[in-house]
Amino acid sequence: MAHRWKNNLTSEEVTAEVLWLNRRQLLSGLAGIGVGAIAGSASASELEPNSWEDITSYNNFYEFGTDKGDPKRYAENLTTSPWAIEIDGLVDRPGTYSMEDILAAVTIEERIYRFRCVEAWSMVIPWSGFELADLLQMAGVQPEAKYIAFETLYRPEEMRGQRFPTIEWPYVEGLRLDEAMHPLTILATGLYGKTIPNQNGAPIRLVVPWKYGFKSIKSIVKITATTMQPPTSWNRLQPREYGFYSNVNPGVDHPRWSQATERKVGQGLFARRQPTLMFNGYEEEVASLYEGMDLTKHY
Repeated sequence: MAHRWKNNLTSEEVTAEVLWLNRRQLLSGLAGIGVGAIAGSASASELEPNSWEDITSYNNFYEFGTDKGDPKRYAENLTTSPWAIEIDGLVDRPGTYSMEDILAAVTIEERIYRFRCVEAWSMVIPWSGFELADLLQMAGVQPEAKYIAFETLYRPEEMRGQRFPTIEWPYVEGLRLDEAMHPLTILATGLYGKTIPNQNGAPIRLVVPWKYGFKSIKSIVKITATTMQPPTSWNRLQPREYGFYSNVNPGVDHPRWSQATERKVGQGLFARRQPTLMFNGYEEEVASLYEGMDLTKHY
């Protein structure tokens, strides 16, 4: 299981956590995937995690508001226990799976991943979690399934942003089955070795590190295996701007801004921007999933 840290963080402890995580990455190989798979094609220095403050204070979680500080400001009201995920569709064992039962059946691992927002900012985040494939295998996804759909909690009495028609609620997302089963795709339950904060998607969220961040749906309550490509919230709202795949691609700009470079949060607004890496640096691991596809059309 992941190491648990005390909760009363100071800035000095955040620095210590960074050093601890870098050491753990080098020593453990991160659960058999290996440092190379986590690092992708970039140098190890680019994988220094952002601070706890960066990661937990600068968020997009429209269920609590559209300002970057709204999730931290308002998410404390979210009740995350008890929690369960309904799994249905083309599975052998449909039903409602409690968090206790899920966590008893999986092994929590530490993964240091790049995180790239479609808004052209980025972070490096030390997650704790388990492979999504483990949960899908627990439910017994059937061979005819082609896609996995996800749904976020809808509870406007606690998630104040849902009281406004910013997007169509509840938030929904989806992956192709081979993307969902890929070993880099995880369900995160922790951050910096602690329970994941509400503003970051507690108690369980998706993390797909080669895709833009909005694909990594938060506070999941439902997973469906299906033959049909599922609707996704941002694609439904602005299909020209947000494709189903939403892979990080420096050669495909957002209609309103370039994706060729990115700004790492924590380095200041005027810091030198860094080049965006294809598939966010995980090209070697995931490019084969899209062999033969025109990624300028299937964006």
